[in-house]
Amino acid sequence: MIRLEDLHKSFSGIGVLRGVSLQVKKGEIVALIGRSGFGKSVLLKHVSGLMQPDRGHVLIDGKDMCCLKGRVLRRFSIHFGFVFQRGALFDYMTVFDNVAFPLRKKTRLSEKQIREKVHHELYMVGMTGAEHKYPAEISGGMIKRTALARALITEPEIMLFDEPTTGLDPIIAHAMLNLIDSCHKNLQFTGILVTHQIPRAFEIVDKVAMLHEGTILTEGSPQEILLAKDPIVKQFISGDIEGPIQYH
Repeated sequence: MIRLEDLHKSFSGIGVLRGVSLQVKKGEIVALIGRSGFGKSVLLKHVSGLMQPDRGHVLIDGKDMCCLKGRVLRRFSIHFGFVFQRGALFDYMTVFDNVAFPLRKKTRLSEKQIREKVHHELYMVGMTGAEHKYPAEISGGMIKRTALARALITEPEIMLFDEPTTGLDPIIAHAMLNLIDSCHKNLQFTGILVTHQIPRAFEIVDKVAMLHEGTILTEGSPQEILLAKDPIVKQFISGDIEGPIQYH
């Protein structure tokens, strides 16, 4: 479903992605871990077509995203749902209108059909009754659930989650991961989950990949990563990341 081949991206001469290769099978959800600032969000934006690589390929069902532009790319984007780190809701729109936005922009559904779908999606994420509230009037957890509903409203084949639990207290963060797990089991989308919620997030994914210094340092099942002997992986998993990463 998703295949990254030798992906490179630099900003102001500084390499962020330095030859990333990764495969995500259809229906699989992969946790992407690694220290902050090592390119995880940049990688997601390449998968979704929001960024173009300097070199390499992003293949979705064999179709190279790097070759899609303009109207073709916009049409293809309906296959993606993206939950941004801070929700990225429109402040001037209600919860209802935020969730309805992709349907109004990307489909030709009637307002009646849109209303039915939005109410259903809000019910699924536990946001019934908050339809007329604005982002400033709801909690951080409710913002993330609204963002999830908006991402799922077009029934995408691919879901990208950029640290969906950032800024949430542990209880709400666990609830958010449970919600993602439930949605994945029901909808069977293919997903990439950027997260620091270890080990809880490992319980809901099929595979884990660690991005380090612009490349995939290691990948494997959650259990394999938890038992990894590589000192860089062990140091990250243990949470001992105050000092510099220790190398061989």
